[in-house]
Amino acid sequence: MHDRDRHSSRLFALWHAGGALLLLGMALWLYLMGEYERIPLPAALSLLMVVATLLNATREEYSRLAAYLALISGYLLIAVELPRQSGLPPLWVGLPPVLTLLLLPLAPAMLLNLALTPVWLALLGNGQLDGQMLLGYLSLVAVAALVPWEQARQHALLRATDPRDAECAATSRETLHELLASEVERAGMLGQPLGVLLMHLPQLDMAGEQFGHGARQALLDTLCQAVSSRSRDHDILGREGPGDFWLVMPDTSESGALLVQHRLAQALEQMSLMDTGPMEVRLRLCRPRAGESSPHFEQRLEAGSQSLADG
Repeated sequence: MHDRDRHSSRLFALWHAGGALLLLGMALWLYLMGEYERIPLPAALSLLMVVATLLNATREEYSRLAAYLALISGYLLIAVELPRQSGLPPLWVGLPPVLTLLLLPLAPAMLLNLALTPVWLALLGNGQLDGQMLLGYLSLVAVAALVPWEQARQHALLRATDPRDAECAATSRETLHELLASEVERAGMLGQPLGVLLMHLPQLDMAGEQFGHGARQALLDTLCQAVSSRSRDHDILGREGPGDFWLVMPDTSESGALLVQHRLAQALEQMSLMDTGPMEVRLRLCRPRAGESSPHFEQRLEAGSQSLADG
């Protein structure tokens, strides 16, 4: 999910950069046509789009602000140019709802489009509302909203069925508990050993509050990469809580599980991040008792995670 967000941020940055170039091109065209009084607006808006591009390219948490800057630029340009258009005015009045749906989430975009309906139609009709144009505008808003609505529905379905955590390369809590129950049952039936390594990141909340989402994400990524490189392919790393992780190690003896714990602790001690400094991870190894049921073992694991979080 995080990779998808970064890709989307880069894509929007490219769109904003393209918008800045189009506005600069419009200012140059107006200069060549000798319409000097119309040059200041696209020139100023191109600078606003450059700011939006930089916000999207450098700080992911400012992407919403960049979207609003781009939307304001588009609205101002359309509001000024719309009354001057003598040919294809419906094309111009169709730009605001499409632009809004591209830059904002579906719900606020629809609300804004409906609220601004009288404004755009009044600009198009020189202060008068036309019934046919109103029907066409509302139809365009409804049809254009189908695309982001379907995308939102598909994303919701993907989140509901995706076994991975939304923030890092670990399985989600629901999937973790399902797999753990299966491994406990299998270990009991086959008489195989099973180990679960509990991990807690005490720096996670502090990193998010003091240094932002980037530092929080760096902690999660570093932990997941360290665990993945020092565990087997069939071991299961799952996220139990915001800062709590469980590494389920099927068919692993106590000595083997302790060796994994020792190697992981040594590796994490040597890692240092730019914002938070040396990584701090609390570790504890748990093993199911003879004849212990899966629900009771999960309760012990949850209690162990809580004790790690409490320090």
